[in-house]
Amino acid sequence: MNNIAVIGLSVMGSNLALNIADNGYKVAVFNRTTSVMEEMIEKFPHRNIEGKKTLEELVKSLAKPRKFIIMVKAGFAVDAVIEQLLEYVEEGDIIIDGGNSFFKDTQRRYEYLSEKNIHFFGVGISGGEEGARRGPAMMPGGNEKAYEEIKAILEAISAKVNNVACCSYTSTGGAGHYVKMVHNGIEYGDMQLISEAYMILKHLGGFTNQELQEIFEKWNSEELESYLIEITANIFKVKDPESEEFLVDKILDKSGQKGTGKWTTEQAVDLGIDISVISSSLNARYMSSFKDERVNAEKIFNRKAYEVVKDPSNLVKIVKESLFAAKIISYAQGFKLLQAAEKEYNWSFDYSQIAKIFRGGCIIQAKLLQNIIEAYEANPKLENLILDPFFKETIKNNQASLREVVILAIQNSLPVTSLSSALTYLDVYTTANSGANLIQAQRDYFGAHTFERTDKAGSFHYDWVGNNAK
Repeated sequence: MNNIAVIGLSVMGSNLALNIADNGYKVAVFNRTTSVMEEMIEKFPHRNIEGKKTLEELVKSLAKPRKFIIMVKAGFAVDAVIEQLLEYVEEGDIIIDGGNSFFKDTQRRYEYLSEKNIHFFGVGISGGEEGARRGPAMMPGGNEKAYEEIKAILEAISAKVNNVACCSYTSTGGAGHYVKMVHNGIEYGDMQLISEAYMILKHLGGFTNQELQEIFEKWNSEELESYLIEITANIFKVKDPESEEFLVDKILDKSGQKGTGKWTTEQAVDLGIDISVISSSLNARYMSSFKDERVNAEKIFNRKAYEVVKDPSNLVKIVKESLFAAKIISYAQGFKLLQAAEKEYNWSFDYSQIAKIFRGGCIIQAKLLQNIIEAYEANPKLENLILDPFFKETIKNNQASLREVVILAIQNSLPVTSLSSALTYLDVYTTANSGANLIQAQRDYFGAHTFERTDKAGSFHYDWVGNNAK
């Protein structure tokens, strides 16, 4: 009998099936278009994989409780496969959605199938095609008791750091896909921050691609060590085979996005959490799409040429320190959103475990995740990552550089939306008295929305118009 089934054999589904098979589990595979399944079996023959032409055959080939991983396009297709499976599954069987589904869809499916005593898991999978094949980061959410039935398989196929699986139970319902969504939001922020550091070094430092490669390679051996810094260094090495010029300079500056950054930002709005580094990175992607308008606007506003600084080596230093401080703030915003979601959706998160998931196999894996693990192990109720002793001291030491870099960029009309958002977040969060008292006065003036006082408890309203008329 087969241990598990994979439904949907695109590259991700096929790679995941091969990964499972490599780890000694017998896998049945199925695709709606039978020829796709047959091509996969022919191209990647494996003694632990067998193809099935119908769902009925697939179900009959599985040991109980039956386990299915659905790897189809998020949305209607997932619901369609679930409905088809319901014709054959029994109570206690387990259906796993490994796609990039919206967490509320996962929550709905979890509740729907729970009523039928079918266990449904939403598993966030990060690491792309290579991760699926060799070991991704995995974020499962569903029934905790039923997780024991799939734990061994998921942990076996996940990435490992110091022999610890980058896979851990998150919480019930849609929690796993929520964690994956926040992961992707942090990824957006991280990528934009690196892009801004690149622009500063290129235009204000005057560095060549070869020099940028050396800078990023050095950074990757220090506190900024991460997957994204590593691949950035590699990108600066690549020449265009057609022109022998650097490929990065031939790429049009219009960045795409698949919606998860948008979901993260929408959730932050719904839950009242500032994730300005992440949301500004999303806005930067939106703005990048208006390439023709930007080219025209630059001419209309007669933008001046960038001026190279007199001390490029110092620029490298302060940009590195700025990037590290801003990166910490971006992660802090992501974990703050997770804390709000935990309360809103009655989940129970272990933040040190979530940080352990992120350490390997995923896009945001970075050296500082070990510091995040230690921060939450020391204080599971930590209100904000920037209040942890290590991060607090790091930001204190680096914030002067962040201010200097943001000012320098603004003076040169070089947009640094995420770096400046990180600085603003830091300033707002560390300012005891804001201007919100005036906003509350305005709201009470035009709408009688009331206000609280600093000198006594309760809600108050003042007759601003009547008293001003006297």
